[in-house]
Amino acid sequence: MTGHYDVAIVGGGAAGLMCALTAGQRGKRVLVVDHANRVGKKILMSGGGRCNFTNTGTTPANFLSANPHFCKSALARYTPWHFIEMVERHGIAYHEKELGQLFCDISSKLIVKMLVDECHAAGVRIETSCSIERVSHGEGENASFRLHTSHGAFAAPALVVASGGLSIPSMGATGFGYELARQLGHAVLPTRAGLVPLTLSGKHQERLADLSGVALPVTANCNGQSFSNFMLVTHRGISGPSILQISSYWQPGDDLRLDLLPGRDALEALQQWQHERPAAELKTVLGEVMPKRFAQRLCEVWLPNKPIKQFNAPQLREIADVLSNWPLVASGSEGYRTAEVTLGGVDTDQLSSSTMQSRLVPGLYFIGEVVDVTGWLGGYNFQWAWASGHAAGMAV
Repeated sequence: MTGHYDVAIVGGGAAGLMCALTAGQRGKRVLVVDHANRVGKKILMSGGGRCNFTNTGTTPANFLSANPHFCKSALARYTPWHFIEMVERHGIAYHEKELGQLFCDISSKLIVKMLVDECHAAGVRIETSCSIERVSHGEGENASFRLHTSHGAFAAPALVVASGGLSIPSMGATGFGYELARQLGHAVLPTRAGLVPLTLSGKHQERLADLSGVALPVTANCNGQSFSNFMLVTHRGISGPSILQISSYWQPGDDLRLDLLPGRDALEALQQWQHERPAAELKTVLGEVMPKRFAQRLCEVWLPNKPIKQFNAPQLREIADVLSNWPLVASGSEGYRTAEVTLGGVDTDQLSSSTMQSRLVPGLYFIGEVVDVTGWLGGYNFQWAWASGHAAGMAV
């Protein structure tokens, strides 16, 4: 099987499908190839099967990149409201969970179906279970890209790489896009797992391991960033939204601190308890504002436990400091196995921010997670997929 197309897109995930339907609607002959047996696998599993498909509060500040300005153009030209308009046109019911996060009421399958239906309506051809053996690129002005695949050879003057990152290999993630980028002369910035649970080891793990399943609100602080949300203690370490968020800013050896009384002044709270309940033990009053087992462990390992009236002012200050700046020594992360995203990727300095086209190879585009743009938890990575996919789809 062979064929000539205007655009060949490698990867049938969020960015690839968005690019395909956008280019197809402009009358381009579009081919999408994906090595998985169905498109949109990561969309299907996201948000616990409900798909947190965008965030209404999206700004460039919600993304990590070596060049923080790169994402601005695409995000400005395709906003969450553009995507919501398509969702509503397809009659997909959705709700806001928290902090601008939009989820499907029923199933993430509806988002994949919407994208595939839009592709089909625009005449896009989608080839699944199609592995790429090699990609070659001719010389000269009108040179086209040739995809040599398990389904035959395909040629197109424009090639869009939307093959994703390294996260969740069980879903089929590979480093294909990075290898292809390097093969075609592009720099790839070091990659690592992002939005990922952190692991503890040695005494740090022993102190918390039996509290697995305990969750509490915290503010996680690291390298000048802070996120307030729940932390969950796991068998191997810590997870939950606040930890997943801060993990993108943390690397082994970095100082990680948690405020265990977020939104409260710890010293004021202690002084108030000392005044109102002098005979109560520290673990008792703490057990009323956080899970009892967690408060008990704090008072076994990190804090002295006795009736509050017995603490003097300097001691109260020390306790307050531990509560608002609790040091947590993480040893590593769970890695790509459970990471939601991959940090790093194709260097944005060699791409056009308005079209996603390579500055080195005409007709070559990189979109979505393969690029060095990574969003926070909460629908931002999908919005980058839609926006970067749309930018390339308008440009090819």
